[in-house]
Amino acid sequence: MAEVKDYKIKRNLSALIDFSRVINSSIDLEFILNNVLLTCLGKFLATRGLIAVKEKGKLVLKVSKGLNAEDETAFPYLLATPECIEDPKLDSFMHVTNMKIVEKISSSQDCIGLVCLGEKLNKSGYTEDDQEFLRTILNISATAIQNSIIISELREVNRLLDTRVQRLDSLFELSKEFGMLAESSRFVKLLIFSVIGQFLVQKYAVVLFKDEPEILESKFSRSDLQKCLSEYELINTLESIRNEEISEQYKLLKEIGVHLVVPMQLQGNTRGLILLGNRAGDKEYLDSDVEFIYSVGNLAIISLENKRLFEEALEKQKLEEELLIARDIQQNLLPQNIPFHENFEIAALNVSSKQVGGDYYDVIPLDDDNFVVAIADVSGKGVPASLMMANIQAFLQVICKHDLKIDEATALINNLVTANTTEGRFITFFWGVVNTKQKTIKYVNAGHNPPLLLRNNAVNKLDKGGIILGVMETVNPYIFEEVDLYKDDVLILFTDGVSEAMNLSGEEFGEDKLEETANALKVNSAKEILDGIKHEVQRFAQGNIQSDDITMLVLKVS
Repeated sequence: MAEVKDYKIKRNLSALIDFSRVINSSIDLEFILNNVLLTCLGKFLATRGLIAVKEKGKLVLKVSKGLNAEDETAFPYLLATPECIEDPKLDSFMHVTNMKIVEKISSSQDCIGLVCLGEKLNKSGYTEDDQEFLRTILNISATAIQNSIIISELREVNRLLDTRVQRLDSLFELSKEFGMLAESSRFVKLLIFSVIGQFLVQKYAVVLFKDEPEILESKFSRSDLQKCLSEYELINTLESIRNEEISEQYKLLKEIGVHLVVPMQLQGNTRGLILLGNRAGDKEYLDSDVEFIYSVGNLAIISLENKRLFEEALEKQKLEEELLIARDIQQNLLPQNIPFHENFEIAALNVSSKQVGGDYYDVIPLDDDNFVVAIADVSGKGVPASLMMANIQAFLQVICKHDLKIDEATALINNLVTANTTEGRFITFFWGVVNTKQKTIKYVNAGHNPPLLLRNNAVNKLDKGGIILGVMETVNPYIFEEVDLYKDDVLILFTDGVSEAMNLSGEEFGEDKLEETANALKVNSAKEILDGIKHEVQRFAQGNIQSDDITMLVLKVS
């Protein structure tokens, strides 16, 4: 008997050595597990068996013999803990599938799997020696299984790293390609081709959000997709929407075949969407896949935004150049040099709040004894106002060449302005004819800020006239007034940009402060009075942005 027992021990040891040599000769997990299971079945003449291995925290059935499909489906996905073999679910499974014994496969650190064996052919039970031999086989196998799992995990990590490196290279190349494209349609094609090439999708769509959602490209039904965009507030999408979320919350998207929605974002705002259908082979979109698509989409939307900003910058530069030309033309419409007139000092200034403005002043010689002073303020600002300013300057220059009475001439100017003005535009206008010998001014005020006539300690306002220009053709005649001028009289013509200049507190400079300032300066020359008022207005504004054109003309009788 002792010899028989020794022989059995030697045979078992020899078998274990051969077994160890075989399973350690490979790193293929399926090969190792099949050899372990076949060895166990052969040793114990069992009719069926299985091996489950720990994957991502759970036990997964890897190999089985003698089980039908229903048995395999019934295998419980148990948490892989050392106590897993006592789980009631496993007991129930073993009873249903006629399994008789279960043992853990344990590495030095953890339970990495389990083996279940069925009934022996001879119907005998598993003895203590059988269990001990099984544990020995599993202990020998554990290292090979653990190494194979580690190597598989490393291969998967390397594969993912290779994929990430490849995708980073793709993103780098795409960023260069997007930067060289000028047409929006080519942006979309490059975006789509880069995604199709990676994920082999047949259905896709790219939507851009402007004032309304714009479908740039779609292999889904455009009408159905438009309905989905109207039904759901996808413009506020901050995260990707996966297949399972689409099934639960966005049934319309599911119906047309959308499996993934990825936002294209810029500074936290959703500017567009990439919608993708099913992948080839019904593969799921992994987190890394969504991350890549998100990165490609953001590259595209950033490139589109840069293109738009570049075009805007070019357009702005072009407009600024045109405005500079318009400014030069407009400045040439104002008097370049104010002519000298005996017994009168004249000084004037014009400061536009924009590159071109709507304020106008003029000094026009008529003959040796008479000249015209004029000031006007066109409603609005910018180019439209400057064009109307050019019109009033042309009308006045032409009318001054005809010997018309000032009230009749004003009526004619109003009719011309009305005929050439769009609805809602108008001009406030003051002009007067100064006689240098008689020292008089004959004027008409067409709704303009009344000029101030400073004499001694009194201030007179020249307000006789009629309606502003451009509202309607002349029905009621304009009224003129003739005023005598005396030595040291000061006449100040100004636009509301002076009186309505605001400080940082929102307070206006006002006509009272203008009168007070002018009275304090009236003993000075016309130029000094002009500069003094300008300085006081700027000091009052305290650096506040100029909101309206500032125009003044000062006439002093000497």
